[in-house]
Amino acid sequence: MACPFLEEPVDVEAQILRRALRWERILHLFSGFPGVIGCIDGTHIPIIAPSVNEGDYVNRKSFHSINVQIICDAANIITNVEAKWPGSVHDSRIFRECTLSTKFGHGEFTGYLLGDRGYPCLPYLLTPYPDPDPGPQQRYNLAHCRTRARVEMTIGMLKAQFQCLQRLRVTPERACDIIVACVILQNIATIRGEHCPSEPNISSDPNHEHPDPPTDIQDGRAVRDTICHNHFL
Repeated sequence: MACPFLEEPVDVEAQILRRALRWERILHLFSGFPGVIGCIDGTHIPIIAPSVNEGDYVNRKSFHSINVQIICDAANIITNVEAKWPGSVHDSRIFRECTLSTKFGHGEFTGYLLGDRGYPCLPYLLTPYPDPDPGPQQRYNLAHCRTRARVEMTIGMLKAQFQCLQRLRVTPERACDIIVACVILQNIATIRGEHCPSEPNISSDPNHEHPDPPTDIQDGRAVRDTICHNHFL
């Protein structure tokens, strides 16, 4: 979907290549975590019960929602949004089936996304160690947490700016359009330096827990171990 103000899509294909090196350096200086070009997370936007396929929209917290994938950069610009999946769909599936995942898999981007344990550890999507050993693994996890907090802050800013996202009383299709429109407007506000109307809550979304994390990929674990060894000894 195009943003008239930016004259480019609100999607990673148009922005990530232009911004990656600059924000990679900023993120590295901020947390010591190398090579990061974005942070990813999902967030549930509550909706009223739809009349069609109602059960698909019931999430783990037993309310109806759209599960929205958000990727942001160090400046809290949302570079990718996937707003089309019912609340019952897991974060890992949303990423696996999005165009961006295919592009990363084909090597079209250089760098890493950081995600929580709701995602598998992949060569291009790094997650924390589930049970870190003292020393480098703990330092890796600490840097990962500090860096990934950027997306939690960005989601908090979005929801603080647009109170309608507390619960959308429209059809799922209309809700998805509204969510994307809010993302575009939030990016415009961020670029213009407008202040968030209230202090965003940057703690983890209590409605977005991952009791059954997906299985890590061996190649992803190898990349994580290499970064841990090279940068966090």
